Amino acid sequence: MAVLQTVDDFAPLNEIQSLRTSVSAVEWETRINLAACYRLVDLYDMSDMTRTHISAKVPDEEAFLLNPFGLMFNEITASSLIKVDIDGNPLSESLYKINPAGYTIHSAVHAGREDAKCVLHTHSIAGMAISALDCGLLSISQHAMRFHNRIAYHDYEGLAFDLSERDRLLNDLGSHSVMILRNHGLLAAGRTIDEAFSLIFYLEKCARSQLQAMASGAKLVVPSDEVCEYAAQQFEKNVNLAIRDWPGHLRRLDAMDPGFRD
Repeated sequence: MAVLQTVDDFAPLNEIQSLRTSVSAVEWETRINLAACYRLVDLYDMSDMTRTHISAKVPDEEAFLLNPFGLMFNEITASSLIKVDIDGNPLSESLYKINPAGYTIHSAVHAGREDAKCVLHTHSIAGMAISALDCGLLSISQHAMRFHNRIAYHDYEGLAFDLSERDRLLNDLGSHSVMILRNHGLLAAGRTIDEAFSLIFYLEKCARSQLQAMASGAKLVVPSDEVCEYAAQQFEKNVNLAIRDWPGHLRRLDAMDPGFRD
């Protein structure tokens, strides 16, 4: 799979043609929500220039959407997203290419997890720091208890260009919705785009709060396994943060810059 090599490969944003009338209504809605997700990851300081990626399955198709390699997250629009099949073949015209490392990670999850409609990967400062700690994420806050015994870990293997890593990554993820990529970053696999964003937002918040607590040098208070498991089950049964929050996120983006809908 080719990677963009020179500045000549980059196209002006104003040359990206609108796909609003050339895709199905459900695909267009998915594109809008995925573009919004990119903007939100940037807004909440979880982006890494052009280096990470978020994907979403196209409803009723064996294909998913991925960002054009070369655009910042705050530049992503519904029309700029690239549709590819599970083998990485482009199914929509674009002036850009996709990030091959992004394809490796996202194709692995989409191919192996039917329920994972959106896969979100970050290289945030807190996420990278937690990924380098042997203890991983600790259940020391109410938010962290949401992930108690519900988080996967995948050992670092180098830049994700080797397609053979997909099997190992998928095996490590198992049935979990969140994963810490050791010495790398964070990953969330949501049943919807809004759920994937909610998962990564709170996983990021947990990472930041844990690092601050550990930096204090004080002894950490860790509730019992029984209490943590009870809290995790409460989250599973009673909280739907994603559906509740998403309309507000879209309103905030619309007030700032509705261009993600283009």
